[in-house]
Amino acid sequence: MRELVLDRLDGVRRTFASFTAGQKTVAIVGGAAILLAAFLMYRWAAAPSYAPLFTNIAPADASAVVDKLSAQGTSYQLADGGNTILVPQDEVYADRIALSGAGLPSQSSGGYSLLDKQSLSTSQFQEQTTYKRAIEGEMEKTIEALDAVQTAVVHVAMPQQELFSTDKNPVTASVLVQTVPGTTLSTEQVQAIVHLVSSSVEGLDPNQVTVTDSAGNVLSTAGNSLDTVANTRDQEVTAFEDRMTQSAQALLDRVLGPGNSAVQVTADLNFDRTVTHATRYFTNPNQVALNASSSKETYKAPGGSSTAGGVVGPDGQLIPSTTGTGASRYKKVDKTSDNAVDKTVEDRQAAPGNVSSLHVGVVLDQSTIRGVTAAQVQALLKSGMGINAKRGDTVLVSSLPFDRTAQKQAAAALAAANQAAGQAQTMSMLRTGGLVLLVLLILLAAWLRGRKRRKLRDQATTYVVEQLRRNNEPPATPVLPANPVPQLPPANMAELRVAARDEIAALVERQPEEVAQLLRGWLVEAEQ
Repeated sequence: MRELVLDRLDGVRRTFASFTAGQKTVAIVGGAAILLAAFLMYRWAAAPSYAPLFTNIAPADASAVVDKLSAQGTSYQLADGGNTILVPQDEVYADRIALSGAGLPSQSSGGYSLLDKQSLSTSQFQEQTTYKRAIEGEMEKTIEALDAVQTAVVHVAMPQQELFSTDKNPVTASVLVQTVPGTTLSTEQVQAIVHLVSSSVEGLDPNQVTVTDSAGNVLSTAGNSLDTVANTRDQEVTAFEDRMTQSAQALLDRVLGPGNSAVQVTADLNFDRTVTHATRYFTNPNQVALNASSSKETYKAPGGSSTAGGVVGPDGQLIPSTTGTGASRYKKVDKTSDNAVDKTVEDRQAAPGNVSSLHVGVVLDQSTIRGVTAAQVQALLKSGMGINAKRGDTVLVSSLPFDRTAQKQAAAALAAANQAAGQAQTMSMLRTGGLVLLVLLILLAAWLRGRKRRKLRDQATTYVVEQLRRNNEPPATPVLPANPVPQLPPANMAELRVAARDEIAALVERQPEEVAQLLRGWLVEAEQ
């Protein structure tokens, strides 16, 4: 294994030694760049991911926390102007528990924990102030739990209660909220904060709560319940109109095509809440009576009846009548029947938001609509939107030419933007292609130059080796041919050696790098 590694290293060394000066510079710079890139990549991958340890921390607490982390040897980072402390994500909970055990942070509002610091020497004013601070701190924590709220500050004004005073000032509260960047509080969220604060403080009316954001915008003022209700109703009406408009527009777009019609819906919603109480009584004639009684009385005048008749006297005695007028009759019939009476009690409560009337206005593009009449569109909308003529709903369809100027300008701007983007993409591709072509040409030139150098080096090596071999070889024993050629004398051989040496010197002057590289290769082989 050791010999294999040494052989590989020796091969790399020989290869590097065979490089030219320019190739060595490129190899060294390229290797250094690769090592630097690998180091930066490793450092980026090995860097820990930081997470918030504490946010919106007081400066005194931030200083104490930083000192504690430095003493523990924990790395940290500061953000948001020093209000947020970041630590490695895998150490957040451990550091938070350790710092909480050390009483950090200690400058927070504390909430109801402030009441634990009361003593016997605390005055009534201090108790009331501490209680107010505790309530404010708890409400701040509760409001900050909302997703859209980043920071909240609550102030509660509690008037001092007097023993023999009949007039009491109301309890008021103000809330300052800082939302998460990119978000805003809706009306429902503002009302949620108002009712949350009013429900947390005894005797606090929701109309006495003011909510303001960090930009100074008043979101809810004291005594604005009517305005809030009106805003809520306006939002409901707008949402209903938008929903009906989108439904009608989608229907017309499928029939007439997009952009060939415009719809506007106006709705009148009834937000009155009515409660109706109705009681109805009815009987069933076929039902048997609960109680029934009857009486009958018959009377006949004297002369025709045995029944005594006369006038009742002052003492209650009946005085017989002395008149002998003709017969008289008296008859009385009395019937009483108690029947069962059925009763129905109905309580009906109408929910607010019913549609009182609905008005729809439609405009068709006169220049593009062909074969469709206004009556057809009107009938379609009446059926599709549930138009009730008895309720006072109306549908008006008109055919007018549309102004397409803005659309044409937008199309032209879009076409210009697409053309510019295409040109930019083309130029980018050309630049990229030019750079690639330039790099390829440089590589090709370097390869051709290296090939030429290698060819020249091979030729020079062959020539030098051949010349050295000829100079170092002993003269061979001549073989006399049939017709012998006269041999050169030693003086002529010396001249040939001098000529070869001069030619080698000229070769060194013409190609010094190739000859030097050849000699370095021979020296390396000699050392082995």
